[in-house]
Amino acid sequence: MEINVEINMPLERLEVPTLREKIGWGRREQDFPTLFERCNFWAGVRNDENELIAFGYVCGMGLEHGYLEDIMVDPEYQNRGIGVTLVQALIEEAKKFGLEILTVTFESGNENFYRVAGFNASKGGTLYLDA
Repeated sequence: MEINVEINMPLERLEVPTLREKIGWGRREQDFPTLFERCNFWAGVRNDENELIAFGYVCGMGLEHGYLEDIMVDPEYQNRGIGVTLVQALIEEAKKFGLEILTVTFESGNENFYRVAGFNASKGGTLYLDA
């Protein structure tokens, strides 16, 4: 399968929630389509049957710093280079967008994936606010 990453690809409202569910995340249907209105840009990959199999986005104020978020690949398609190709396409789009810093947070165990994609691991912190 050829990996074709499309920036700001047209998406149906439930495509990303369905992919989120496939990888074991909550669907968060309430986030869509608001996410597309608020993020800087997004990217996706479709399989030969035109199903969304990978997705991620960059958000932020649109100034010098952006945040790479929600990188996901359908488990059926993992370990084929799709995720790295998706992240690298988002990095290139961030450069075109004028961002100078791109930050990502990830779970332990994913450090090598992001290193291969071009990131340098660093220490940081995450605070989960109770709703």
